[in-house]
Amino acid sequence: MSLRKAYFLIFLVLIVDQLSKIYVKTNFVLGEEVVLFDWFKIHFIENEGMAWGTKIPGEYGKLILTVFRIFAVFGIGWWLSDAIKKRHSTYLVVAIALIFAGAAGNIIDSVFYGVIFDDSTHTMATLFSPNPYGSWFHGLVVDMFYFPIWEGNLPTWLPIFGGKHFAFFNAIFNVADIAISTGVGILLVFNKRAFPKH
Repeated sequence: MSLRKAYFLIFLVLIVDQLSKIYVKTNFVLGEEVVLFDWFKIHFIENEGMAWGTKIPGEYGKLILTVFRIFAVFGIGWWLSDAIKKRHSTYLVVAIALIFAGAAGNIIDSVFYGVIFDDSTHTMATLFSPNPYGSWFHGLVVDMFYFPIWEGNLPTWLPIFGGKHFAFFNAIFNVADIAISTGVGILLVFNKRAFPKH
């Protein structure tokens, strides 16, 4: 796969990711939900940028996470460039490009959203607001895709979790997260094709 095609894939993912986030951010109030199907909802949340809303505690936790991600993206970018130069498998190049695009998409939120949007808590946010909700490197990541395929109480006879409320699948995510997961999935499922033995 050529560098041009890899760039195109990255650009495509970033455009779809950012357009979907900006649309949700400027048309939904935080926590608002639209039910498309029983098992598929658009549910607007924001988080510090880690899976399931996990965050690094402390005053500088968010800054540390954002800076770490920026360094990680540079590392992934170098890996992508090296894989293309050495004409590695298309599976590997596509996987790295997707991971790079997803990581970059969430970094854009973390770096810029705090200074270009106002708060979404009680009203729809305004793009390029004169009263931004945060500061550089402290933006919140926008998530919206929610697939609660099954939700209910587990049978009481189950050990530990019996009788407790459970939702599958309870993660809320975005296009960037999908790109990262797809890239990792390609590396796992097509491992022998991504890393062929010569």
